[in-house]
Amino acid sequence: MLKRVHWLLALCMLACLGLAGAPAARAQSDTTTVTILHFSDYHSHAVPFYSEGAPNQGGIARGIAYMKAQRQSNPNLLILDGGDMVNKGSPTWSDEYQCAEWPWLNGLVDAMALGNHEFDYGQDVFKACQAQITYPILSANYLGADGKPLLTTDGKTYLVKEVGGIKIGLFALAGSDFNTLVPPASRAPGATFGDRVATAKQIVDTLRNTENVNAVVFFGHELREDDHALAQAIPGIDLILGTHSHYKSELTQIPNTNTYFISPFQYLTYISNVQLTFTGGQLTGMKGGLVKMDAQQPEDPQIAAQVAKMQSDLEAKHPDRFKVLGTAAVELGVDNVSDDETGLGNWSMEVVRAAAGVNAFFSTSSSFRASIPPGPITVETFYTAIPYKNSIVTADMTGQQVADLLNVVVSKRGTDSFCQESGVRFDIQNGQAVNIEVLRDPANPAAGYAPLDLSKTYKIGATNFMTGVSAFYKPVFAAAANVTDTKVDIGTLLTNTIQSAGTITAALDGRMGTPPPGGGTAPGMPRTGNGQAPDSAGVALLAALGLLAAGLLVRARLRVAAPPVVSERTARD
Repeated sequence: MLKRVHWLLALCMLACLGLAGAPAARAQSDTTTVTILHFSDYHSHAVPFYSEGAPNQGGIARGIAYMKAQRQSNPNLLILDGGDMVNKGSPTWSDEYQCAEWPWLNGLVDAMALGNHEFDYGQDVFKACQAQITYPILSANYLGADGKPLLTTDGKTYLVKEVGGIKIGLFALAGSDFNTLVPPASRAPGATFGDRVATAKQIVDTLRNTENVNAVVFFGHELREDDHALAQAIPGIDLILGTHSHYKSELTQIPNTNTYFISPFQYLTYISNVQLTFTGGQLTGMKGGLVKMDAQQPEDPQIAAQVAKMQSDLEAKHPDRFKVLGTAAVELGVDNVSDDETGLGNWSMEVVRAAAGVNAFFSTSSSFRASIPPGPITVETFYTAIPYKNSIVTADMTGQQVADLLNVVVSKRGTDSFCQESGVRFDIQNGQAVNIEVLRDPANPAAGYAPLDLSKTYKIGATNFMTGVSAFYKPVFAAAANVTDTKVDIGTLLTNTIQSAGTITAALDGRMGTPPPGGGTAPGMPRTGNGQAPDSAGVALLAALGLLAAGLLVRARLRVAAPPVVSERTARD
């Protein structure tokens, strides 16, 4: 009998041990999905706007409604803001209201990355904005005069969020170009930006080996090419949420890494939605995509009403910003601005080239942020499209230097550092500019183009950002002769041109080797000056625009209320 009791007790103990171990075993085999929402480079675009060929895109009320719905329906959710929430100079909303929308995101956003534009209004305004929000702002390599991080949460430069039993490590960095884009006077006293790669390595190691997170996510704020380089240099980052480059990309795997990348374009036109699947605590799958914030997405009624009231007050207070300059006969688009010519790039560069009296003129793609829709063009519409303050710089370059410049342009294809241009035609082969032709006579576009002569000297123009700031183009222009900043403001030149012309138009013409719609070469832009008669109407139109723009340089007959736009020197991207 006693043996039977002992035997029964032993069975009970084994059963109890088995039951006690069952939940842990199940937990290790359970599958959990964590969803991450991410937006970036909002730049104070509270009001829906024209984008990608359609009106009524984006808007803060639509974005908040989507995030609220996701928050209410999904307990395993993180929402991240990639930074650049304001934008001094354009839209006017930013100058008037600065960070009014930041507290609207309390209870929704888990963390925000520090963008370069967060410095636009100086430290006092940034501190006041920061005080209004409940979510942390992170930038691990933004350092005080004592070398210690300035932005932390619970004493750490990163954030660990536990969601559904899964620990997600989150961190952000200041990009490689912050030292150039953010002037010392706008930073905290004595602040610097430390080595981002070294900082990232240390954080990833800490998250993996000390915090024992299940996944590591980087959410801003740096160029897309730097995101890819970071993933290739530092194993252990599972997901990079794109920022800063205003790049639109669905979820993809970065080459030669195990890191995934997605980027939601700009201005809350899209929100990234990524689902991370964990089995037994291990990341076993990732899927997702961009969710378009268009008219099919409902708006939060309270936020929409508040935005409408604030915008009405803004227009009443600043009528000069909403006056009509002229009319666009067609859309002056910026689709593919980082890869090829665009309507807005062609029109603006033709006007500026003619005014500068140069063979060719260049501006980085980062200068062009939105399309001008067909119809009335207001001051606000124009500066939404071309927001940064740049001046015309001219230089003398040999044909070889022009070829070198174009090869830098081609090498930056797919990034903000690609260029829009006028006065040069070329093809792209194997990462090089080939079959290069240059405008024969800056004063007479009808004379057409001639093959680039490597020994000849050409007059070349570019923005002061390219010649004096850009790490890619500044060295090229440093080797040129007679580099002169004319101080002519490009925004004022272009708005005056719109006012004088009344109606403007633009077309693609194949100047970068891509055949224009319908094939052939656009009228008025002969491929070479070989005696072929160009379309006289097209030539006349371009010549008239050029002469008009040039005349405006010497007579300020028409004045447009110039916005307090921030220089691209300190505020690119």
